[in-house]
This record gives sequence, structure tokens and C-alpha cells, in this order.
Amino acid sequence: MKFKLDEKALEKLVQPALKEMAKEYNRDFESLARQYRGKPVDQIKPAVQRIFKKHGGKISDPELTDYAQQISNGTKIIFQS
Repeated sequence: MKFKLDEKALEKLVQPALKEMAKEYNRDFESLARQYRGKPVDQIKPAVQRIFKKHGGKISDPELTDYAQQISNGTKIIFQS
């Protein structure tokens, strides 16, 4: 038995959810950036981890450190779908 996958139809189903998820992460990270800009990385990491956990995701420690460093530096983080 063979299955044929309509990739365009699948993308139409998944894309709106991905856009909404990116929008939620962006909103959370903007709030985090306002609160933690210039703060130590070790203070920011738990807050970043809470955001990923809130959305059902996981993040490795190196990625967590990178995001925290960017927030501390004042770099704007933008998620895209």
C-alpha cells in the first residue's frame, strides 16, 4: 500500500499554527527583553527556559545560554515560521 502526501495541503494546515506559535514566542521574548536587558546570563536562563516549557518545548543548555546572552546584550530575538 502506498500513500501519497499532498505537501501543499499539509503546509496549508500547519502554517497557521506555526505562525501563531512564532507570534506567541515573540510576544514572550519581547516582554523578557524589557525585563532582563543588561542582567546576568545566569539570571536570564531560568526565565528563557520557562518560556519554552510554557509552550511545550525543550531547549539545550548551549541554546539557553545563547538566548540569555542575546537578551542581556539587548539583541532583539525574532521567531519566524
